[in-house]
Amino acid sequence: MSDVIIVEKMDQWIKITLNRPERLNALNVEMHLAFRAALEAVGDARAVLITGAGRGFCAGQDLGERNPDNGHWPPDLGQTLNDYFNPLVRLITNLPMPVICAVNGVAAGAGANLALACDVVLAADTARFIQAFSKIGLVPDAGGSWILPRRLGMARAMGLALTGAPLMAPQAAEWGLIWKSYDAADLMPEAHALAAEFAAGPTMAYAGTKSLMKRAANHDFDAHLDDEAAMQQACGRSDDYAEGVRAFLAKRPAEFTGK
Repeated sequence: MSDVIIVEKMDQWIKITLNRPERLNALNVEMHLAFRAALEAVGDARAVLITGAGRGFCAGQDLGERNPDNGHWPPDLGQTLNDYFNPLVRLITNLPMPVICAVNGVAAGAGANLALACDVVLAADTARFIQAFSKIGLVPDAGGSWILPRRLGMARAMGLALTGAPLMAPQAAEWGLIWKSYDAADLMPEAHALAAEFAAGPTMAYAGTKSLMKRAANHDFDAHLDDEAAMQQACGRSDDYAEGVRAFLAKRPAEFTGK
């Protein structure tokens, strides 16, 4: 695999690190393809952690590949999204196991929205989320225009998108855009601990929770109650449910196997 993506296999979970620190981990074609290959190869891992090397998480598309004075202009940005960014977002959102993003520095443009596509987003208190698109004459992409109004409401989403103003991680956590903000020195230990916790957890229940949460926006309440019942029926037949009940009755920690 290309060294622009580092994949580390931990105890039942996988850590994926974006590794172009000299470019703030901005995505070029090589990195897109390597990132996609890493996500496609997570296999039966029970959790995934995504982070960035160096002082930034991801600055979005590498604009070094977009110089209008070097010919081949204009680019087909729709094709760029359909061929590269959207497959990444779909892979991240469709993985059945919990996906954590540890945002170690600036997350700008599509880089911010790749982070926000993850299930649980942690960030260093020095990290910034920037919807930088308007600054270069573009609209939010990689799912940003879908995620922002749903998490923040229209006023905050519109303000961030139209101004391109940076949102510091503590404010992002206060607003509900991300899960938690930590001192920079504590970010990776906390992210590793959470990944290990998820990897030792009830994998089927996590997958079911993800599925129900994501379908809720498109369901009416009565239909969703039926979906909950069906999902709970399936989880109720799992080994992990039996172990969870035994552990509860015995007043001991559960030892889930993910089955």
